[in-house]
Amino acid sequence: MQRFSQSAVGVTRGSALLFSAFEDGGAMWSGHGPRVERMPVRFGERYLSPPVVHVSIGMWDIAEGSNQRADISADRITEEGFEIVFRTWGDTRVARIRAEWLAIGAVLHEDDFDL
Repeated sequence: MQRFSQSAVGVTRGSALLFSAFEDGGAMWSGHGPRVERMPVRFGERYLSPPVVHVSIGMWDIAEGSNQRADISADRITEEGFEIVFRTWGDTRVARIRAEWLAIGAVLHEDDFDL
């Protein structure tokens, strides 16, 4: 559990198209076996410590006729940003994925000052 004391709480959210693999026959669309895509995300403002980050799939375009396997997560979370990680495996063919994300953490309050 992340606890907030005297700090202000900041909430940042965003959306990102991770890839569009069917247009150019990319690995997510044409490949088999374990595959991974990573996308760096930078926050507009710095958090005081790494925030809690939640990532979900906002849109998926997956081929019929195969199993639909997907794993999405946040990785390498820092005060400045994180990476969205999407994985699939087996015979799953993924054309497109859009990720939605939400970060919640401590930020400087306008009345804060350094001594």
